[in-house]
This record gives sequence, C-alpha cells and structure tokens, in this order.
Amino acid sequence: MTIRFYNARILTMESDRIISGELWTDGSRISYVGTADDVPAQKNVFDRQIDCMNNLLMPGFKNCHTHTAMVFARSLADDLTLDEWLHKAIFPREAKLKDEHIYTFSKLGFAEYLAGGITSCFDMYFNPEQSARAAVETGFRYVFCGSVNDFGGIDRLENEYKTYNSLDPLISYRLGFHAEYTTSRNIMERISQIAHDYKAPVYSHISETRDEVDGCIARYGMTPAKLFDKLGLYDYGGGGFHCVWFNDEDMDIYSQRGLTAVFNACSNIKLASGIARVSEFEKRGINTGIGTDGAGSNNALDMFREMYLDNTLSNIAEGRAASIAPFDTLRSATSGGAKCMGLTDCDILAPGRQADVIMIDMNTPCMKPENNIVANLIYSASPQTVRMTMIAGKILYEDGRYTTIDINSVYDDAERLMKEIR
Repeated sequence: MTIRFYNARILTMESDRIISGELWTDGSRISYVGTADDVPAQKNVFDRQIDCMNNLLMPGFKNCHTHTAMVFARSLADDLTLDEWLHKAIFPREAKLKDEHIYTFSKLGFAEYLAGGITSCFDMYFNPEQSARAAVETGFRYVFCGSVNDFGGIDRLENEYKTYNSLDPLISYRLGFHAEYTTSRNIMERISQIAHDYKAPVYSHISETRDEVDGCIARYGMTPAKLFDKLGLYDYGGGGFHCVWFNDEDMDIYSQRGLTAVFNACSNIKLASGIARVSEFEKRGINTGIGTDGAGSNNALDMFREMYLDNTLSNIAEGRAASIAPFDTLRSATSGGAKCMGLTDCDILAPGRQADVIMIDMNTPCMKPENNIVANLIYSASPQTVRMTMIAGKILYEDGRYTTIDINSVYDDAERLMKEIR
C-alpha cells in the first residue's frame, strides 16, 4: 500500500529542525520525506492521501524497557517497596498466568502503546509464544529480551534466540536475564557463553536500588556493572534497565563498551528506588533509552510522562534547571531506543527506513502557543495528542480507533481473566 501524507510538519529526528512538506510510504518503508517543492517529478498514484492539516509527523516512540502483559497488575499492588512488591504481590500472581492471560494482556498493552504513539517495545516477560502471537496479529513491532533467572529460562534461551529472530519481520529477540540478585553466577556464565557463541549483546535490570548494589558488592566485591563486564556479558554490547545507582566506574564501563542505559523514571520514584543521573550519562556520550517499565509498578504505559520525568528529575539530581535539553530527551525516546533494541532502520524518518510514524495533533490547547514544539512534546504533550500511529506502513491507530484490535473484546476478556488472578 502507498500512502501520501501532505500539508505536514515533519520532525525526522536527524536534528531538531522541523520541516514543512510531505512523507510518502510504499509498503513497509518510507519512500520520500521532504518539502512539497522537492517531490520526485515522476507521476505517483497513491492508495490513500492524508491531509495532515499542519500536524506533526515524527518517529514513533521506542519503549525501551517494559513488561507488557503485566498490565494485569495495574493498581493491584501499590505502595510497596520493590522487594515486597515482587515477592508478596507479583510473583505469586504471575504463577497463575496461563497462555490466554499472556495473549490477552499483551493485546491490552499493545492497545495502550498504540494510543500513546509507541511503535515498538523491548519486552522482558515469560511465555514469548503468546506475546509474539498477539504482536503479529496486531501488527506491533516487538523485541523480546530474555528473562532468565534462577527460577528458569536458561535451558530455553538459545532456542528462543534462534526461533524469535526468524519468526516474523516484526519480531526480534535479544539475550537477557532478570538481574544479578535473581541469577546465580553459574547461569550468568552460561549466558555469557551463549553471547560469545552468537556475538550478541546482553541486557538486564541493573542497579535499580541501593540494596541491590550493596548486595552484589557483598557477594562479589564489585558492583553489578563491573561484575557483568568481568563475566564477559558486555563483550558484544548490550546494556541495562534502570541504572539508578551507577557510580563513575560503572559509567566508564558503559561508555567504553558502547552500552545503552535505559531509564524508567516513573517506576523508580513510585517504588522509591531513586533518581538516575541522566545528565551525567548524556555528558559521557552514553547511548540512552527510555522505558515505562510494567504497568504493575508505573502504572501507565505512557512515554510522554516518562520523558517529562526523565527530563525534570534530572534537574533535581543535578541541582540545576535545564540539565538536559528537551531534544536530547526526545532522542532517547526515539532513535536512542531504536539503537538499543537493534532497530537500526526505525530510528529516523528517511527514505528506506521503516515507516514507523506517528502524528501529533498540534491543534490542541496543550500544544499552543508554538513557542517551542520540541519542548511542548516533553513538557506538555500527552497520549491524547496522538492522532495516528503507523507501524511498517500500516495505520494501526487513527483518531481513537484501532484497525487490528477489537478493543471492546479485549476489555471484556481482560476483566474476565482478572477474576482468576485475584
């Protein structure tokens, strides 16, 4: 299918410059981005033409760390510490989850992503078969992160890596494990060997709480980042989620190895885990991404809120306003996340790149006046400003309607299944 977007303003994310012009798609790819005056001379016939009415086109957000099917736990286990939240509220209920639960709650999560302009997620959860099924049916771009820990997963990791990297163009898989405090050294060494066999990056939760770091030092005499580096887990890249309690040596490792630090501000402050030194990572040139974490600890899958908190909480940690430029935060939420997830053709809007595009409604009170559009995206926009979400050239959400999800059936199924978990 070919689609022409015209009368648009376009933020390609190659820079903070916004152009007025057109964007064309052909199948899953972008075929033209530029001004109306520079369009190709040959005659073009489009299956659909969309008048953007001066609204903004930009790359979709990349939710760089989440647990999608955990939407079942939204507002179910609040006001607990991370340890209590996991062991008393989450793990016992997760033990009840079956195939239908994962499938249905994944679709519910995808619906929230699409309505908020999220075009891909980096998801760490179990039962990948059902999540992949839901993603392919929905048309959602889905990147798995391995979730190995002492409860299981290591014996399936290599097979899952091979299976889901060849399943569908929308699906990919990265090696990963839950965290140091849930994963024995023996298992981490086995993951390192798999990473070396496939020359593949590795990801995990890391330094989310002070207790986690102190516990790792007590066990191994070093921080999680240093331990993972020593075990060879970072020899082919990767990164970590949260990265709240990093010291300078941890940051040096991430800088030297070309790793990605993913921040989850809302979850971290809700669980009182702490505030990451985001601006320090930026100063060191470390690639950064932004994620919502799961709805059980957030409780929303809202990248606008994450960007706002990522930017403003950095000011608190740094002790000065404007510690991070809004465009840098937006880059973390788009092209930085794409780099982290291995989605190298989903990072910017340019010919040949994947047509993962969102439209922002500029004719809404929170986006006026237009003193600084990029700043408005960080400080005042919300999922309600998203008019359209396109993935791989297909419009999946437009003006409040889904094209691949029967949303009322998903709502009904989710409520029915929650009765079993409660």
